[in-house]
Amino acid sequence: MSSALEDKDAIREVLAEYCFCLDGGRFAEMAALFAPDGTWHTAFGKATGRADIEALANRVANRAGPRPRGAHLVTNIVIKLAGERALVASNWALAQNSPNGPVIGSGGAYADEMIKLDGHWLFHYRKIDRFIAND
Repeated sequence: MSSALEDKDAIREVLAEYCFCLDGGRFAEMAALFAPDGTWHTAFGKATGRADIEALANRVANRAGPRPRGAHLVTNIVIKLAGERALVASNWALAQNSPNGPVIGSGGAYADEMIKLDGHWLFHYRKIDRFIAND
């Protein structure tokens, strides 16, 4: 059985891996961070199940054509463990290149419900609140 510190560290790893996958266009890997019946709820739509999450990520990424390379940054992470479940709140920002130099393209908050399946933490429900936006 893992300790609370080990579980919280594992959850933070999932949050970070999500950003690397999303920013790298590795949407199947990003979707694999969700439980098989997990839901990804974005400002641009909602999808349940890994195949639908991957498809939505592709649609979102291509909705306005190519965009500048960016990096999602996650901070202010608060994790409340409850056995094999966790509620996680955090803030995010997307730093992007622009003709005038780096900018914050968008930002907001994540509200996550996570579950531990077969010893691995996964998103069961990820709600993205996007309240900072340039587009």
